[in-house]
Amino acid sequence: MSITLSDNFVKRLKQLQEKENNPALMLRITVEGGGCQGFEYLFKPDDSKNDDDLVFERDGATVITDEISLPFLEGAEVDYVDDLIGAHFKVNNPNASSSCGCGTSFSV
Repeated sequence: MSITLSDNFVKRLKQLQEKENNPALMLRITVEGGGCQGFEYLFKPDDSKNDDDLVFERDGATVITDEISLPFLEGAEVDYVDDLIGAHFKVNNPNASSSCGCGTSFSV
């Protein structure tokens, strides 16, 4: 199972690590039921791992998730975008059959 991290994601997370003076800062992504499409991504900065966390790392930037969320994220790319609706983390998910305009809610 894999999740890839975009160049923009790596750059932004490293900026956050520097701003917070915390090189251990990671992004935790979980998938929960809810949102306007049935499921939603929850993004949370975190600097500790649980024993059962799955870890995806690239160039010092790390995403952690749990076993329940991973099937929903399989093959996805974690990105950081700065567009008209604002700057935010985004999951480009090939498993999503549809998503909302803000990109945090999706259906499979």
